[in-house]
Amino acid sequence: MALEITDATFEEVVLKSEKPVLVDFWAAWCGPCRMVGPVIEEISNEYDGKAVVGKVDVDANQEFAAKYGVRNIPTVLVFQNGEIVGRQVGVAPKNTYTEALDSLLN
Repeated sequence: MALEITDATFEEVVLKSEKPVLVDFWAAWCGPCRMVGPVIEEISNEYDGKAVVGKVDVDANQEFAAKYGVRNIPTVLVFQNGEIVGRQVGVAPKNTYTEALDSLLN
């Protein structure tokens, strides 16, 4: 299950992680977000223990969405050592997300 990440936990969970982190910025009212959601859940299960996979509800948590320039959702950001190393805006195939993580794990 993908972690629910909030503004209060973002720094600890994402920026201080020693593992790669994939973060899905989404909102409940967003149709394309509902298409990406199940893919993010699958990736969360497949990468359990290897990477951190989480979701940020942008309606409830706007600080980091604003900080990282998330203007359209869904936006998936990939972090390594507290830095953004990947960005995907809009719906993309699952392998787009897994390849971003795989490149950091090899």
